[in-house]
This record gives sequence, C-alpha cells and structure tokens, in this order.
Amino acid sequence: MYAIDYQDRNAKLRIKDSLCSYISGKDIHSLVFLCIGTDRSTGDSLGPLVGRQLSLLPRIGKDCSLYGTLDEPVHAQNIKQKTDIILRTVKDPFIIAIDASLGSLDKVGKIVVDRGPLRPGAGVSKDLDPIGDVRITGVVNVAGFMEFTVLQNTRLSVVMNMAGIISSSVWLAYLAMRQKQSSEKLLDGEVSPLP
Repeated sequence: MYAIDYQDRNAKLRIKDSLCSYISGKDIHSLVFLCIGTDRSTGDSLGPLVGRQLSLLPRIGKDCSLYGTLDEPVHAQNIKQKTDIILRTVKDPFIIAIDASLGSLDKVGKIVVDRGPLRPGAGVSKDLDPIGDVRITGVVNVAGFMEFTVLQNTRLSVVMNMAGIISSSVWLAYLAMRQKQSSEKLLDGEVSPLP
C-alpha cells in the first residue's frame, strides 16, 4: 500500500510509480478506470472529477475503458449495472477503481494506492459489492460522525487538487505502460522501428 500526501511536490510521480508497480504486465486494452462518486456532493465528487479529466486526455478512452464522469457518474444506484457492462464487454478486465474516502485526521489529504478491491460507500455505511483489482482513494475528510454532512462540507479545492493529481498520475502511468509495451513489441519483432 502506498499513501502519498497530495501536497507532496513529487506526488504525481510517486502515485504513477506505485500504480505502475501494480499494473505492470497488464495489456493496456484490458485496463478499466472505474471512477465512483456523485456530482451532488462535494466530497464524493472526486471520482467523477477524475473521470472527467481522464476523458479529456487523448487515447485514454480509445485504448482503455473509462466509466464515471461528471456527465455520467457511477454511484450507488447504478454501480451494479456498470459493473455488469464491464464484465460483458471487456475481455479479462483489470479494473482500477477510484473513489473518495473518509479517514482519521492524520490521513486527510492522502491519496492511497493499493492492490485489491474498493468497497464503495463504506465511509457512509452503504453495503455495496467490492470492485476492482487496484484501488485509488483520496481521503477528503474526517470519518466518524455525520459522514453525509462531512462529505457535503468538504472543501472543493482539496477535491479538485486531488483529482488533478490522480488524473495526471494515471496519464503518466498509461504513457509508461504504452511505451513499455511498444518497446517489447519492437524487441519481439512485431512492429518496425520508426524511420
């Protein structure tokens, strides 16, 4: 598990490296970015904000699958339906689940990258099926009391900054994977070098 403070000046590279360590050897076309949350709550908008930023990057939506944006959020009411679509349409999907979370005071501001499924809604006592092979969570506020109100009163600047860092880190990890796979194909003689 990696926990990186979003204000760390090397946060993007550290998150990229940690993500690459978990997705190394995976085919780009099997990657699914599942950005969970809702645009109706400031604290819970981290996932859709990351999804929106990823949707604007060239090739992410072409080479990988992306679910959950501000326009089409993935939340408690539709996550089962979206998961079913992913499992039906993506061959051997490797799901990277991205969501906001609540935690102890010393964890607020940390972006956590870890192997294993995400438990969406756990911070607000929702019992949803775990999802994902790797999870990225941004600890946006303190847990323990009136979680819905806490999420509603989370500072937008914290969420926006975290979303920017996560989406940039994902993009850097994607580029690193793409370069590595191109190099491997070149070494195997599957593609010709550029003139």
